[in-house]
Amino acid sequence: MCKQRRCMRGFVVAVMAAGLLVTGVGDARAQLSDTTAFLADVSNQYRVVPNVVYHVANNYENKLDLYLPANPGGPTPVLLMIHGGGWVAGTKEAQLLRALPYLEMGWAVVNATYRLVQVSRAPAAVEDCLCALQWIVRNAERYNFDLSRLVTSGNSAGGHLALTTGMVPASAGFGLECTSGSFSGPPTIPSVEVAAIINWYGITDVADLAKGPNTKGYAVQWLGSLPNRAELAAAVSPLTYVDADVPPVLSIHGNADPIVPYDHAVRLHAALDQAGVANQLHTVPGGGHGGFNRVETLEIFEVIQQFLHRHGLGDSGATSQE
Repeated sequence: MCKQRRCMRGFVVAVMAAGLLVTGVGDARAQLSDTTAFLADVSNQYRVVPNVVYHVANNYENKLDLYLPANPGGPTPVLLMIHGGGWVAGTKEAQLLRALPYLEMGWAVVNATYRLVQVSRAPAAVEDCLCALQWIVRNAERYNFDLSRLVTSGNSAGGHLALTTGMVPASAGFGLECTSGSFSGPPTIPSVEVAAIINWYGITDVADLAKGPNTKGYAVQWLGSLPNRAELAAAVSPLTYVDADVPPVLSIHGNADPIVPYDHAVRLHAALDQAGVANQLHTVPGGGHGGFNRVETLEIFEVIQQFLHRHGLGDSGATSQE
């Protein structure tokens, strides 16, 4: 189980990863030294399995990195982490520091890539993340994953994909290509139930960003110019899939976000409330598209810890390395 001091170290490093401003060269050097030392400690505390190919499509290898507790006391909770970048950019490596608080709590982290628009347009990213989820289920015994404590999380486009990965039912048909010969597993679709979703300022209504006053170039680019783009936008929007069977959702959003309108989080929160789904909207007053300050980021991770504990997902059972 995570000890408070070690968890807070993870929180502080995550704060630095979130883009804190430093006031001088000395501060910057101190932060770099602290981060480097902590990452060296992580390499001793955790088993790292990099660049595992979980799916191949369009001749593109989708890869994931595994971060596993070195001495688990039993099956470990697992976080599927999905990077942002408007479906057009971003890397899994940029997410590592955001994963550290979960590692400090004794969780396993699966940090995944997916096809960006340069490789394939919508709905490829949605399909890929569902394949990553299936990979976790197929490999649960091998890596000691506790599938009853499987959580998805991501920021921006990654928040959108964390939501779709946890909300889209098998009947939508997006996971079918995971069973093709390119997938490293048996030709069946395993049953997958996500225990909770942590959504950092994610898109919840893709159509809203593809046409009208909130149009964003990244959304237009992702959808392309297909004649069925309106239908496709609805099919890849989390709001489409809100019902009573959705797992608990925590949304984190700044109310001054210029990239993904804050209204996306508000509308999702209202829809989940109406459907009777346990959910929470944590608003960062005056917050933009990430880049939250130290105090805001520490508060966010405390909210995440409370959310996980409230839904029976907090304790890892991992053996401390203290």
